[in-house]
Amino acid sequence: MAADFSYQPPTNDIEIIHQDDDILVVNKPAGLLSVPGRLPEHKDSLVSRMQQQWPKTLTVHRLDMETSGVVVFALNKAAQSHMARQFQERKTHKTYIARIWGHPETDSGQVDVPLICDWPNRPKQKVCHEHGKQATTGWQTLQREENTTLVELNPITGRSHQLRVHMLHMGHVIVGDRFYAQGDALSFAERLHLHSQALQLSHPVSGETLSFESIAPFVGT
Repeated sequence: MAADFSYQPPTNDIEIIHQDDDILVVNKPAGLLSVPGRLPEHKDSLVSRMQQQWPKTLTVHRLDMETSGVVVFALNKAAQSHMARQFQERKTHKTYIARIWGHPETDSGQVDVPLICDWPNRPKQKVCHEHGKQATTGWQTLQREENTTLVELNPITGRSHQLRVHMLHMGHVIVGDRFYAQGDALSFAERLHLHSQALQLSHPVSGETLSFESIAPFVGT
């Protein structure tokens, strides 16, 4: 986190999308860390709050603090291992909604450029064809607005800040992005307009294909 950043997480209750003996699926609000930070003032997090009600809650994946939407947790070690492997082997299907600045020339496409941590400016990431890790994002236009475009994003890989940097690389940064946006694109929104809308995976015990959804709070605004 930036040195001048003041962590003020939302205090509203977390929406529970699904819960059974093995998994817990919730709708993460923007502004809340997925896991605790290193500093005492950054201890409040999504997993910490879930552990207050379900003490055995275990992290499987995470969203950036500024990103909202669907997050799945495991309620036992076996479920955590099974679902973590699904993410690692790219067997999950993730759909995000984002509002980007400007208008892409085409209505769909794929960004396939490698990413690496921008160490002097961490946690920012950057494109690096020499040392970066492969990163692929599919995208398609949902709605062209006056100054912005609403898009659906489908990450194939799961690199840190992948969607944010890939949109920046396209020349259409996500609005409200305090790390990568500037000027009008930054001031356009009070929050990052990036939302995990849907997640599909296999139940770690039954093997059933499960799909969970959450509507982006900034759609229609």
